[in-house]
Amino acid sequence: MTFTRRTFIASAIALGLASSSAFAAKPLVIGFSQVGAESEWRTANTTSIKDAAKKEGVTLKFADAQQRQENQVKAIRSFIAQRVDVIAFSPVVESGWDTVLREAKRANIPVILTDRDVNVSDKSLYVTLIGSDFVEEGRRAGRWLADYAAKSPKKVLNIVELQGTVGSAPAIDRKAGFEEVIKGNPKLKVIRTQTADFTRAKGKEVMEAFLKAQGKDINVLFAHNDDMAIGAIQAIEEAGLKPGKDIIIVSIDGVKGAFEAMIAGKLNVSVECSPLLGPQLMQAARDVVAGKPVPKRIVTEERVFPAEVAAKELPNRKY
Repeated sequence: MTFTRRTFIASAIALGLASSSAFAAKPLVIGFSQVGAESEWRTANTTSIKDAAKKEGVTLKFADAQQRQENQVKAIRSFIAQRVDVIAFSPVVESGWDTVLREAKRANIPVILTDRDVNVSDKSLYVTLIGSDFVEEGRRAGRWLADYAAKSPKKVLNIVELQGTVGSAPAIDRKAGFEEVIKGNPKLKVIRTQTADFTRAKGKEVMEAFLKAQGKDINVLFAHNDDMAIGAIQAIEEAGLKPGKDIIIVSIDGVKGAFEAMIAGKLNVSVECSPLLGPQLMQAARDVVAGKPVPKRIVTEERVFPAEVAAKELPNRKY
């Protein structure tokens, strides 16, 4: 009788330990909603997140929003219904998130923002934002151009601007940072500005319109990302002009395509914006679930790459 009781107790303990181990081994589940696949940068960002999840043994539920906010809202609600451990997303635009993020908070599911910020009334609706300082990126583009203008014999450099998606954090902030630096500079004047949605095709289309309207009055192109700049380069060449010479080109992201364009003499400078956020996201998600403190803002380190260093730096690029 005693032996039987001891056996039962030992079995129960063993079963409990096994259950605990199984519970401990349960993989972290992250629901991630991506903006889309509008650029080389975005593709690299998606790859970084998927690869990091696989390496860390994290179950990643991935949703492509195809650059539509309503698709992201649906994805977040689906993640809430599935009871994921953490919701992460790169918001298409800044505003319009309060309702769905409150739903996530009521469900006790922490939210992590990647790459882009949101404009919400209650900052506690998300735990942290991982990504670049877009305002500083705009400033860096402006500083490079201001230095170039100081050496230029031309009295005024007329600038056309290709903006990112209307209402998105990088479009708003890069524009603000750029304008902050060039404001009051008598040699720098923005003559046209229009969105090209961060895409190569739209960058070409809008640049064609700029060239038809302003022709040879354009001295500088400031593009909010490299893909739009690369599209614009095609338009400039088709117009019989030399990109990088007849029109100075300043862009942001630092993708391989931009480095290749710089080596070819068709782009003058690219301000880095690293998409390799996967490892940081996995670490932040684990820390949040474990109850560890996480900074409200995690900023990635980035550089400015003028054309002179492109050939040396290209072999080091991971995206």
